[in-house]
Amino acid sequence: MRLSLHSDYALRLMMHLAINTEKLVTITEVAERYSISRNHLMKVANVLGRSGLVETVRGRSGGMRLGRPADQIKVGDVIRETENEIMTLDCTTDESSCLISPSCRLASVLDKATAAFMAVLDECSVDDLVSDNAGLQALIQIEMLEL
Repeated sequence: MRLSLHSDYALRLMMHLAINTEKLVTITEVAERYSISRNHLMKVANVLGRSGLVETVRGRSGGMRLGRPADQIKVGDVIRETENEIMTLDCTTDESSCLISPSCRLASVLDKATAAFMAVLDECSVDDLVSDNAGLQALIQIEMLEL
């Protein structure tokens, strides 16, 4: 299983916002911190903003913050917003493309695997990723001081 770069950036953004709750965080700050594309991060922030996971404030003093407390945002919520298809086969979308699809059991096995994967992600909140994680907090807070 491989998650997209979109999901990777979304999770980094969520962790960054969870650590920096005392101020609005800009896309530029996060993009520079992680050395990632500002344009790509803007797309990620837009998706998370439309879903309510991130609150965006426009204007000169604008920025982003979490849309609700970090302990109420499950990692699975973020992945569901950023991944179109977590694990699929071509045959599940077009059964005519495969000779064995009428009798194949692989799709149901992959559906169960995906459900188990998402169940694990739903057990973990964004807060679980950042709380009591002094190493991560120091890395992100150092950057905030450098800007």
